[in-house]
Parts: sequence; structure tokens; C-alpha cells
Amino acid sequence: IWGPPPGGFGSGILPLIESGSWRTDEDLAAVYTTWGGYAYGRDVDGVPAADDMRSSYARIAVAAKNTDTREHDIADSDDYFQYHGGMIAMVRSLTGRNPAAYIGDSAIPDAPKTRTLAEETRRVFRSRVVNPRWISAMRRHGYKGAFELAATVDYLFGYDATAGVVPDWMYEQLAASYVFDTETRSFMRQSNPWALRGITERLLEAASRGLWEAPDAKTLDQLRQVYLDMEGDLESRGTEGS
Repeated sequence: IWGPPPGGFGSGILPLIESGSWRTDEDLAAVYTTWGGYAYGRDVDGVPAADDMRSSYARIAVAAKNTDTREHDIADSDDYFQYHGGMIAMVRSLTGRNPAAYIGDSAIPDAPKTRTLAEETRRVFRSRVVNPRWISAMRRHGYKGAFELAATVDYLFGYDATAGVVPDWMYEQLAASYVFDTETRSFMRQSNPWALRGITERLLEAASRGLWEAPDAKTLDQLRQVYLDMEGDLESRGTEGS
């Protein structure tokens, strides 16, 4: 079993994605290995073994992640893209190809299901992420609701950066539902302008990195304008408070 050093925690992928200081699969893999290249097993308790980890991962053909709850989903926590996405990026950096990626769903123990990661991403995206009822529910939670919208975008971006699971139409829909929708934008602007700025910044980053492969020029112009407007609003708030 591979993991962080004794007393450590995490895969290193989250702070790397948040910092923006990565360019290639090799960057992702280097951090994943540095943080997780320690071996555990019988009479082995956190021994540095990065080379053995690379040899093992180079043989991986299937990357599977099991879930056993409906309390959250793959776009509701950074753990999913950190560990599952990180594994996929690691294998890709070593072999030049993605392993087959699956999500096992045993939330109903008597009726387990297995979906490809692409299928699971589409399911979660349509059923929750851009579901008007869920977005409306988040608006009732004020600052924290806006934070949840921004976090969802961040987690999808992280999974796309590591596993390539967010097609262009999803980015377009995120922009439409979270930024361009008048009611939702107004809500975030009042309740948590930092969340709105963060969402627009993340969508623009997806485009600049080529994850959002062919965004409409008008869409990008609108996102840039919202971002600039939010920068101005936040700067004004800071001036007023000083």
C-alpha cells in the first residue's frame, strides 16, 4: 500500500492545483510521488520507495475508486480528484496513456453499480451540479452556499486537470449557470463576491490551459468582464474598510 510518510496526510495534488504551479503530467506525478511514495505492508511502515511505486504504477491498467455513500459525490470533495485523479495522472505520465477509470457505487449494498469515470461525471453534473433546484438551495445558504458553488467548480477543474473528464459543454454550462445567470450572479455578488471571482478565474484558467479546448470568444469576453468587475468591487470594499 502506498501513502504519505508516517504522520503525513494528503497526496499533494490539492495545493499544487490551487497554486497553479504545474504545467504537465510530469509535474502532477512528481508531487504525487513525493507525497505518496512511501510503502506500507507486513513489517513495512512508511518506508521511502518512490522507485518501487513508479514501477508498480506503470503496470496499472485500471484505476478504480469505490464510493459507499450518497452524502457526497465526486464533485463535492477534493479527495476524489486528489487520489483517484492523481493516480490517473501518475499512470499517464509513466505510460503515455490513461488507464481505464471507474467509479464503484455501493451506496445501496444490495445493488452495487460500476460506472466509468466519464459516466459518473456526467451523472453528477446533470443531477446536482447544474440542477436548478440544487443551485436554488445553495442560494438559501448565503455565504456558505456560494462557497459550495465555487468549491464544486474547483473540484471539477481538479478532476479535469488530472483525469481529463470535463468536456467543453460542461464548462459552457458552468459559465451559464453559475456566472451568467442573473439571479445566481446577483446572489453571489451580494453574499460572497470572492466565490464569484474564484469561479470566473477558474473557468478562465481552464481555457488558458487548454482544458476548455474551444471556448466561444464571446463567452471568454463575458467571463473576463465579470472578473474585472469583481476585482473592482472587492478593491472598493477594501478601500471602504480601511
